[in-house]
Amino acid sequence: MDHVISTQGLTRRYGARTVVAGLDLQVRTQAITGFLGPNGAGKTTTISLLLGLLQAHAGSAEVLGLPPGDPAALAQIGALVESPSLYDHLTGLENLDITRLMRDLPRVELDRVLKLVDLARDARRPVREYSLGMRQRLGVALALMGQPRLLILDEPTNGLDPAGIQDMRELIRSLPKETGASVFLSSHQLAEVEQVADDLVVIHQGRLRYQGPTEGLGSGSGEQTEIMARVGDAARAQGALRLLGFSTREAEGRVWIQAPAAEAPRIAACLVGEGCALYELAPHKANLEARFLALLEEA
Repeated sequence: MDHVISTQGLTRRYGARTVVAGLDLQVRTQAITGFLGPNGAGKTTTISLLLGLLQAHAGSAEVLGLPPGDPAALAQIGALVESPSLYDHLTGLENLDITRLMRDLPRVELDRVLKLVDLARDARRPVREYSLGMRQRLGVALALMGQPRLLILDEPTNGLDPAGIQDMRELIRSLPKETGASVFLSSHQLAEVEQVADDLVVIHQGRLRYQGPTEGLGSGSGEQTEIMARVGDAARAQGALRLLGFSTREAEGRVWIQAPAAEAPRIAACLVGEGCALYELAPHKANLEARFLALLEEA
């Protein structure tokens, strides 16, 4: 199966308001896909449709090759929605064992998921003594019970401190390789998504705005790569580059040239040929947040 999630024209309305409007999604198998959009974009509604918690008014969807909400599909899906529901007076191990018994899973599952989320040493401590990061990792462990083929994680780093965010980032990165699961990651932490996601899905006002590789967001939408040059004489450098047809600007004591990275050798030759002292030349790509905001402005 090439895709774990596939939708065609998926639509959901609340009264006269269309919250999800004709979504065509293709989420790759064994990839980490970031699901982005501003508040009210329709992310939570889309996830509810995929899990069969809501019914679509139009269009169709398949999750793991089955209709949303199909028991055979749900048995192969693990989900963590914001903060996990845990029994604070029980240990981490006891919380996991409740799910194991409900799903009639072998005891070996407990050791497997505790090792994956690095909680084996703290498994017998009461959950009320866990840090927020440990609670989130225990939530991921619960979602991993039964070796699901698809993990849906909604804001897994919400409220975590920098150390907790780094731990969660490393855990999410490891999941496709360690478990074979595909990860569908909904988050507002754009910098974190950029560091873990292979693909992105961006929606705004219920409509699909971008779908594809993370590094491809913004390409074809008017964005142009810049090259940063640190030179001895910025005015002289800009004059020479403009004669070659490049658009330039000066900021932060550097010259920024609107040009693809492939033009770097020609730019370097121009600057050196004009006698400009060249100390640094490097392509600069706007971060995910800048590209995401530019996409929403276009929409």
